[in-house]
Amino acid sequence: MMKELSMHIIDIVQNSIRANAKNILVYVEEDNIKNKFIIRVDDDGEGMDEDFLKYIKDPFKTTRTTRKVGLGIPMLAQTCEFCGGALTIESEKKIGTRITAEMDENNIDRPPLGDIINSMHQLIIMNEEIDFVYKHIKNGNIYEFDTKEIKEVLDGVPFKELEVSSWIKANISEGLEEIGVK
Repeated sequence: MMKELSMHIIDIVQNSIRANAKNILVYVEEDNIKNKFIIRVDDDGEGMDEDFLKYIKDPFKTTRTTRKVGLGIPMLAQTCEFCGGALTIESEKKIGTRITAEMDENNIDRPPLGDIINSMHQLIIMNEEIDFVYKHIKNGNIYEFDTKEIKEVLDGVPFKELEVSSWIKANISEGLEEIGVK
């Protein structure tokens, strides 16, 4: 079982990458007042047909060829249900996929978000050919990081360059701290 929600985000984004997504939105919303916690990943990948979508929460239904079991989505669905929410998946062939995990913010069984800073940093620098938008809202305060904007400023300098990589990580860390994410 994944003990941190950031690991689920990595798993879902890796699915998006395998589906040849070129644009991925990672959206996290934490709201103590409305008692809601939302993770959403949108991509413009290959999408899934209706038949596959019916079985996506079945751990024995996977597109992977390296193993016969896919536990990421079923485990996240179970976590959402345990935490007073639900997992919804919308997908259309050749259009993309949206996966939304909703939970009660204060549910005692809700796993912590975990190391979202390192998770997003690694996803971004290891997949520079993909445009990421990371949007995080905490009690109405918003932080957003868009790799398209960064690529324009860098004009070809790779994200893996030490100074660039360090700046990306620091920007995410400082941005989250400013909106109250610890």
